[in-house]
Amino acid sequence: MSLCRGIYPSIWRVATLFAAIATGFAAPQQEPAKPAEPSESSAHQLFVTVGKSIIVNSAAAIERISLGYNEVAEATAIGLNEVLVNGKAPGETTLIVWQRDGNKIFFDLTVRPNTTEAKAKLQAVRREIKKQFPGQNIDLSFDGGTVFLSGTVQDVTSAQRAEAIAGTLGKTVDLLYVAVPPPDAEILLNIKFALIDKTVTKQFGFNLINTGGGNSIGGTTTGQFAAPTLTPATPLSLPPTVTLSSALNVFLLDSHLNLGATIEALESQNLFEILSEPNVLAINGQPATFLAGGKFPYPVVQGGASGSVPTVTIQFQEFGVRLNFVATMTPRGTIKLELAPEVSALDYSNGLTFQGFNIPGIDVRRVHTEIELEPGQSFAIGGLMDRRTTELLSKIPILGDIPLLGKLFQSRSLQKENTELLILATPQVVRPIPAGQKAPELKFAESKSEALPKPLTETPIQTPGLAVTGPVPVAPPTPSMPLEDLLQALKNPTSKLPAETGGQGQSGGTAPPR
Repeated sequence: MSLCRGIYPSIWRVATLFAAIATGFAAPQQEPAKPAEPSESSAHQLFVTVGKSIIVNSAAAIERISLGYNEVAEATAIGLNEVLVNGKAPGETTLIVWQRDGNKIFFDLTVRPNTTEAKAKLQAVRREIKKQFPGQNIDLSFDGGTVFLSGTVQDVTSAQRAEAIAGTLGKTVDLLYVAVPPPDAEILLNIKFALIDKTVTKQFGFNLINTGGGNSIGGTTTGQFAAPTLTPATPLSLPPTVTLSSALNVFLLDSHLNLGATIEALESQNLFEILSEPNVLAINGQPATFLAGGKFPYPVVQGGASGSVPTVTIQFQEFGVRLNFVATMTPRGTIKLELAPEVSALDYSNGLTFQGFNIPGIDVRRVHTEIELEPGQSFAIGGLMDRRTTELLSKIPILGDIPLLGKLFQSRSLQKENTELLILATPQVVRPIPAGQKAPELKFAESKSEALPKPLTETPIQTPGLAVTGPVPVAPPTPSMPLEDLLQALKNPTSKLPAETGGQGQSGGTAPPR
């Protein structure tokens, strides 16, 4: 029994081994695994630095290569199994290598920036900014090809120049803050207008009439001054009717002699004077205007459609003492003035009559010029002296040449005009009167019985200069603000002096033609 127990397990193990061998030979043979097809998802990572090169090896011979974005890198086959890749600019692209056995190899090529060169440029730009803007807090940071400019500068010019310097590194993001600038200078312009117009007129003439002596009527006149009009009566035995054209004439009539005479003897002196001293205040570089006068209406005929009745539009024309100017501070510390002063008045002698209405003309004296002067200096920008003499002599031929007696057959008119215009400009830089300082007092007439009211003040009212007010600074609400906000706050539309008002007006109603 013991022998059997020892033999049976051995026999069992041997039988099991032979069964396993037999089963292995009987099992079908499996095919070897095929290599996976290359794809973009299984692409290899490839890295190169700008300005440097790497070599890519291939186990099989290379048939051709392709690079997706040539601006980032360049690839060249330098042998049957090697590809040379050069980095040109930071970025990413794809490199594909075809092998002669049909396989394709994909590479995700990443070109990294050259940090050594970038750091050198960044340090050079930082040194230049520190040199150009000493004492100003300007910082630069460079990341991914983008420059971030931050800090606080004193003015807009510094911010723009710092951005231009940082732009040499590439795309720049401006994060600068700008200190709030002080208020603009205020310029007070004092203009003195002095206009004097003198006219002297002398007239002398003599007209003779015969009222019917010898059963005849008649008269002599030079035609320069209107003579009396004789109207025969009915019947002719009655004296004629005498009509005088001007009541200012000296009229003499002797009924016994049937002889009459009118003498035109007139001497007149006219004086027209304007003196105005407007003080106009404006911010540096901004236009200002002043007008002391009024508007007068005048009709303008508006043409209608064919067959319709035209209408008359009433417009208004300004006249008086006008001043338009723009004052600008220059880097030299002077004040550049663009001035357009004007003095105009209604002129009825050169007007017209329209449908029974007397429409005056306008006598205009205008100057448009540019000057430059220091604060407090004065300039006579316009001066005009116009002297005219007009003499008219009319006489009856032969009779007017008789000595002494010929004066009765002559008429003389003499007119002399003398016009003088002076415009004096004086600019100065001023500041507002500080809070708490006494302002000029206004004084009015004490009683209604006074013939003329007293002046408002003993001295002309004007804003005191810096010698009185002192440099009064205005504290801004914040010490600094972003550059784009400051540029928006300082943005002003381009402005010029207003155009001349001749022929312009505003509609005030219509009136049908009569």
